[in-house]
Amino acid sequence: WIGRFSADRRTVWLRSDHDREFAALLALHLDDSGARKDLVVVAARETCDLELLALVEDGRRAALSWNDGGTSALETLPLAGDGTRPAAPRAVELPHEVVTRVTQAGPDGLVVALSGSRRRPGVWSVPTAAPLARTPWSASDAASVPGGRLPVRPERLRATARDGLLLGGWYHRAPGRAAGEPAPCVLHLHGGPEEQERPVFDPLYQELLGRGLDVYAPDVRGSSGWGRSFVDADLGEGRFAAIADVADCATHAVASGLADPRRLAVMGHSYGGYLTLASLVWHPHLFRTGVTVCGMSDFATFYAGTEPWLAESAVHKYGHPERDSALLRALSPMSRVDALRVPLLAVHGEHDTNVPPGESEQIVRAARARGLVAELLLLRDEGHDFRRADNRRLFRRAAAEWMQRWLLG
Repeated sequence: WIGRFSADRRTVWLRSDHDREFAALLALHLDDSGARKDLVVVAARETCDLELLALVEDGRRAALSWNDGGTSALETLPLAGDGTRPAAPRAVELPHEVVTRVTQAGPDGLVVALSGSRRRPGVWSVPTAAPLARTPWSASDAASVPGGRLPVRPERLRATARDGLLLGGWYHRAPGRAAGEPAPCVLHLHGGPEEQERPVFDPLYQELLGRGLDVYAPDVRGSSGWGRSFVDADLGEGRFAAIADVADCATHAVASGLADPRRLAVMGHSYGGYLTLASLVWHPHLFRTGVTVCGMSDFATFYAGTEPWLAESAVHKYGHPERDSALLRALSPMSRVDALRVPLLAVHGEHDTNVPPGESEQIVRAARARGLVAELLLLRDEGHDFRRADNRRLFRRAAAEWMQRWLLG
């Protein structure tokens, strides 16, 4: 629930997915005592989440940013106190693919923060009737393009899971690659698991692409942006299906003529690091190598070592460490480590308290004990998310060099 009162305090404008598959703009009407009268849908899209909401002019105008399969659609909407729309919404053309924030600026102004695949992020103002206007915090068109090679614009790639579930994602093709030429490809798995892959500039992807490696970034079940049922589809026993989704996405990239089946790799951070390890031990003949970044390798040791608040919140997603111990053991990559067949790079922040470094250390030890090439890169002065610019560069370079070594020889 994200909302705001109208000027007369008789209506609460809400962004919510209450009893809905996708979040929408709702109007909650109140009686004289402040009690609820009714709840009305004011604006909704059938397959899009209302991701961001901002209201100005004492609640008489709203800015709505819709998540349409990863890209953003922005519109402004006049509002009436009785929960009706006095006029049709006005679509706002965007110079970038994704709206990352919408907020009020002054008594009747709106500003948006934008991010995209080929330009640096910027801040733009949203006039009442005119197009977006660049603010002093946005670079010019020429200056907004990063130096060096022009960044790649990804293409949508939808895969169908073995149980029929449609999976979203973005495919980044390395520069100079001829159409129809299968390429060495890195599947990158986001964290969360409720995060969503968006078509925005990613330095890691550019590092991989610059070395001649394609990048496929799918949204397996559990990702946000595709409806409430999709987010919940990986809970409990559904985690096995999420692991299968990774294999199905890889198979789809190969069947589409994009990826070379002999040169596939997988990597990810946090939950994506867990999925990387799970994919390598559940589908050992599919990938040539993997890079796990701050990923869980054993749910028992993860629950024992993580922050108490995080352990409590993880129960809903993964299961209870005692009541669901059998399920968690079955889902843990360490329980299937004998199936690991390929070289592994593990990267971890030495001060990570979300997923302690021991999760990477134990999988590397186990891989080495089985005669496999396995390396551990422990980043100093880092936690779960890498903050220092030098460490970020080190991580990107190490991951890209590892992929280049095992996919390009």
